[in-house]
Amino acid sequence: ACFRLLCSLLLPALFLSGILCICLVVLLWGVRLWIQRKKQLRSAGRDGKRPLLVAFFHPYCNAGGGGERVLWCAIRTLQKKYRNVTCVVYTGDRDATGEEIVEGAFRRFNIKLIHPVKFVFLEKRFLVEASLYPHFTLLGQSLGSMFLGWEALLKCAPDIYIDSMGYAFTIPLFKYLGGCRVGCYVHYPTISTDMLSVVRNQDTRFNNAAFITSSPLFSKFKLVYYYFFAFMYGLVGSCSDVVMVNSSWTLNHILSLWRVGACTSVVYPPCDVQAFLDIPLEVEKSTSEYSIVSVSQFRPEKDHPLQIRAFAKLLKEKRVGQQPSLKLILIGGCRNQQDEERVNNLKHLCEELGVSDDVVFRINIPFEELKRHLAEATIGLHTMWNEHFGIGVVECMAAGTVILAHNSGGPKLDIVVRHEGRVTGFLAEDEDSYAETMAYIFSLPPEKRLEIRESARRSVHRFSDQHFEDTFLLSVEPLFK
Repeated sequence: ACFRLLCSLLLPALFLSGILCICLVVLLWGVRLWIQRKKQLRSAGRDGKRPLLVAFFHPYCNAGGGGERVLWCAIRTLQKKYRNVTCVVYTGDRDATGEEIVEGAFRRFNIKLIHPVKFVFLEKRFLVEASLYPHFTLLGQSLGSMFLGWEALLKCAPDIYIDSMGYAFTIPLFKYLGGCRVGCYVHYPTISTDMLSVVRNQDTRFNNAAFITSSPLFSKFKLVYYYFFAFMYGLVGSCSDVVMVNSSWTLNHILSLWRVGACTSVVYPPCDVQAFLDIPLEVEKSTSEYSIVSVSQFRPEKDHPLQIRAFAKLLKEKRVGQQPSLKLILIGGCRNQQDEERVNNLKHLCEELGVSDDVVFRINIPFEELKRHLAEATIGLHTMWNEHFGIGVVECMAAGTVILAHNSGGPKLDIVVRHEGRVTGFLAEDEDSYAETMAYIFSLPPEKRLEIRESARRSVHRFSDQHFEDTFLLSVEPLFK
């Protein structure tokens, strides 16, 4: 009797599930056909050919960080190479016009586009804001990016889709519903094996709260959640036709998660090396003040508090009456209100440590001012743990500062490495080692510092705009065949 009852309930449920699945498949296929029809109806250009639409998904294209420099260089590169291509940028920066965004790219990065760009302004960017998801942030932002991607696809269906900001969950949407050839440029894996090890080892970090690390149960639950998310992330990433990564560190993680080695390549981000080469390298003149400059967006992972604490320790241990005096200059972009609050918190930290008069904040400054600060600085400071690449690190080295970066990620594997057998900079890991290394750099004779600066500058030609253009075109070529 129980078996008959089970069958009488199970069979209709299976039948209904099958019907719903068929309806869903038919609906999705209908959406795909409708999108393809929209593409075919696009008007032809002057030569009678329909231009190839290449769309970049970059909701924060006006942010002014290293990822944005990659975006504008990539667009300029395609405009140089392909005549019958129209570049589209999906953005949520509705507080600026397209002309203002392009002007901002020129002002901040010294990048001038050859042809106009079409901007598709998205209304639902709030769905990818981390603040909307106080818990399960990775999953929330990824699902939010799918809704934002759906809005983008409905507003403009491209022929080629490139995710240039790390929203991998949009890739299957554009490939299977949009019928696009798809590629991506990965600055930083959304989840990495390092993040899994942080949770597994119950380490407290900015993305692993103390109340989780103190509870074995919460830690195990978070680990299961991370493994599930890593599986899903690998699934959507493997849909890519072309994968570009920005460093050896990112490559290792993407290969282990996405397993698409055949179509994955390292494309170092374009650093404006050329713009800094006119800064003269010479033995420093005696001065009453030395400056330490940090260049990075005011985001939590950049770990500006570590810079301030290490600098305060350096000042505290400096012998009384020792000259010259020191200044720490924090240069970076603020994307939103959270970043502005972060800057205010950093200013409060300076007050607590008694270094407010010695720390200067320069926010969203133009390129020429950035260049002037780097030209005058002795040390370039960078503190992000597992920085995926580190454009700011390269810029500091090109400008002739003595770089001090974190002993991990891109700086360790790709940038602050020996060149022609010579030292190009220094690496540190915590407050003490940063303070000690800064003191050591200042203790070196100016001639020795000049040797390091010259070696560093010679080494950064690997990260020039021209090298990026060559490797980027080679990587995306399969999308244009």
